[in-house]
Amino acid sequence: MGKTKTKNQKKSRAQANHVAEETYGSVPHSFVFHRGHIGKNVNQLVLDMRKVMQPYTAESLKIRKKNVLKDFVSIAGPLGVTHFVIFSKTTTTINMRLARLPKGPMLHFRVLKYSLINDVVSSLKKHRMHGQQFTHHPLLILNNFGSDGMHVKLMATMFQHMFPSINVHKVSLNNIKRCVLLNYNPESQEIEFRHYSLKVVPVGMSRGVKKLMQEKFPNMSKFEDISELLMKGVNLSESEAEQDGDHNITELPQVYSGRGNMASQQSAVRLTEIGPRMTLQLMKIQEGIGEGNVLYHAISSKTEEEIQAILNRKEAQLKEKEDRRKKQEQNVAQKKEKREEHKKNSLKGIKRKREEAEAEDSEVEDPGMQEDQAAVESDDEVEYYRQAVGEEPDEDMFPAAKKRRSSERSHGPVKKRKLSSGKASEKHSGNSPKRNSPRGQHRDKTGDRQRKGQKGKPGFMKKGAGAKQGFKQRKGKG
Repeated sequence: MGKTKTKNQKKSRAQANHVAEETYGSVPHSFVFHRGHIGKNVNQLVLDMRKVMQPYTAESLKIRKKNVLKDFVSIAGPLGVTHFVIFSKTTTTINMRLARLPKGPMLHFRVLKYSLINDVVSSLKKHRMHGQQFTHHPLLILNNFGSDGMHVKLMATMFQHMFPSINVHKVSLNNIKRCVLLNYNPESQEIEFRHYSLKVVPVGMSRGVKKLMQEKFPNMSKFEDISELLMKGVNLSESEAEQDGDHNITELPQVYSGRGNMASQQSAVRLTEIGPRMTLQLMKIQEGIGEGNVLYHAISSKTEEEIQAILNRKEAQLKEKEDRRKKQEQNVAQKKEKREEHKKNSLKGIKRKREEAEAEDSEVEDPGMQEDQAAVESDDEVEYYRQAVGEEPDEDMFPAAKKRRSSERSHGPVKKRKLSSGKASEKHSGNSPKRNSPRGQHRDKTGDRQRKGQKGKPGFMKKGAGAKQGFKQRKGKG
């Protein structure tokens, strides 16, 4: 079984992780991506630029056609991204934009010439590039950026802030494996971008001794004695015998990785280009993330009056945009109030209809009330018949009135009858408003009873028919 970690070990590891997180969050991070259709070669240039910005960049950033610049800005804050490197292509030129988040500025460059990593490596006889070189950020070297002009100073500041700063008193030389060189030419106003791999070798010894100091031991099968290797340096390639001079020989303050690179000893720093290679030209500097005022333009220059007119026009556009936003908010609030009022009225209407339906159901379920109403209407018809004909009606002519008189004589409770299902359905399914009224229902019932009585008593039919006929004639005469 492995040994358990002590309390001090756990505490020191947690502290080291905390320091590493703080250090990682304090350094600048970048997104390197493209916008629009760029082609195969420029897409490879984007991937090579991501390799330069490692390890503080998104190596596998996926881009969709529907993504806009605001999408990248929205996720840059939570991820701690501070810079954008955006490539685009037109029919004639290739452009590179360098933006500082979150408020800008944005620098627009034109890529005059470029070479990919594969092109640079294939042109070298012996290249030096391995994965361990990209575990640490490169060393930034700026040359000729001290010339006059605010745009040059702003370019230098932007390039410096793209890479982590280095404390020369605390930096470890073993972490410096690459360097990025930016050289500005004031006459042509072009910027040369180069990416190199660093190698440190000891000086003051023969090529044979240097060969022995390397990890890969040379082939000595053709030698009779080791002195031939040390004195003559036979069978060594010309690329291994590089010329060192005062321009690249220095005294190391620390022990550097590699055999023979000791502190306070003379060593030569050799650079091997690994690409990509670009020639840039600054076109303009713009405030914000591509939406602000133009601070510098390499081609066109404007007078103060034109600049003031542009500022006034933009101010008017911003004011108009603010007015539209306020009006839109007011319209949204009004629509919301109308929606709430309509909702309340709808609920009131639903409640009122529900109460009316309940009241109708209660009237249908109380047949006694309907019978009393029908009896009162029958009494009115009897009285009208007396006044019109001048005779008492027959007993079977108005049975409801007869039933009412008999119940009043007996002084007993009125017996309520339930409506049959057939009659109830006829009542609810009737289309005529007269059929649905209580008076129309009573007339239908009395007519049915009369027809039943006429079938049982054929003589009554003549008497009733004659009475009705006389009643119609007298009514017509009157």
